[in-house]
Amino acid sequence: MNKVIIIAEAGVNHNGDIELAKKLIDVAVEAGVDYVKFQTFKSESLVSKFAKKASYQIENTKDAAESQLQMLKKLELSNTQHFELVKYCNNKNISFFSTAFDLESLSFLKELGLNIVKIPSGEITNLPYLRKAAALFKEVIISTGMSSMVEIEEALNVFLQAGILKNDITILHCNTEYPTPMSDVNLNAMLAIQKMFGVKVGYSDHTMGIEVPIAAVALGGTMIEKHFTLDRSLPGPDQLASLEPDELKNMVYSIRNIEKAIGGTGIKEPSESEIKNISIARKSIVAKTSIQKGDRFTEFNITTKRPGIGLSPMKWDEVIGKVACQDFDEDELIKFGL
Repeated sequence: MNKVIIIAEAGVNHNGDIELAKKLIDVAVEAGVDYVKFQTFKSESLVSKFAKKASYQIENTKDAAESQLQMLKKLELSNTQHFELVKYCNNKNISFFSTAFDLESLSFLKELGLNIVKIPSGEITNLPYLRKAAALFKEVIISTGMSSMVEIEEALNVFLQAGILKNDITILHCNTEYPTPMSDVNLNAMLAIQKMFGVKVGYSDHTMGIEVPIAAVALGGTMIEKHFTLDRSLPGPDQLASLEPDELKNMVYSIRNIEKAIGGTGIKEPSESEIKNISIARKSIVAKTSIQKGDRFTEFNITTKRPGIGLSPMKWDEVIGKVACQDFDEDELIKFGL
């Protein structure tokens, strides 16, 4: 199979602090992910002054009075900070990535040199946004939190009608609750998306822990996105549903192992590593008691024991009733002349 793309979602876990953002990049590099992803937005273009925070945002920030606009203003990265982070990623030999949440930010990411666009779950029903993304980018990742199959199809068609090939589109199953309850993961939906639309699929995870993204890879997911943080106790709306550094590293390690485990030919045959154990673990037909030349082999004087270097027990019926051509001591491998 092709290598699973792992996106480490720093998102807004930098809390607007460029130095914290750089530390997050360092963690992503250490973990061995393919991309470190941020979020690009102009707060006033993203939300109105009347927009309330989601319940999970209120719970995670411990501030019910604060508006969504006020929260996002503290998490917004400037254009200058973006250029600084891209340069830092280049120096660290990791790919910078970001999700745009408004039309202006889509154009800015294109200017920044990004060749792939990530459609966040909240924009999947935003037709002007989808059309602009389709006009600017030729590779697309679509996140589907809160979506129905009909909504996914409508968004997908925008890109297909713009001439983007299905092979250049990846749809990520997702649940937009932070953290997502295990009972709401519905990982089979990823497979349903693949079957219905014939595109590459993956999983954008908001559960606690690393089990579900690993399972998604085992089921055939080609891309995994996972939030991470330096410390879940830090303030911010997404910290609690994020992995800490060691957990991110363990997730990457596990996914790479799963890649190896499911990447075989599919033909059931002895592997190179286990061939040497065939003679050790299997059995041969041996003398159960002392046998004299001319005796007939019966179930009372032969049995099966390791090692498997003699006659296979699958030849049992051929041996029973035959005449011994020599003397055999107990446990000696049985031979007979046919």
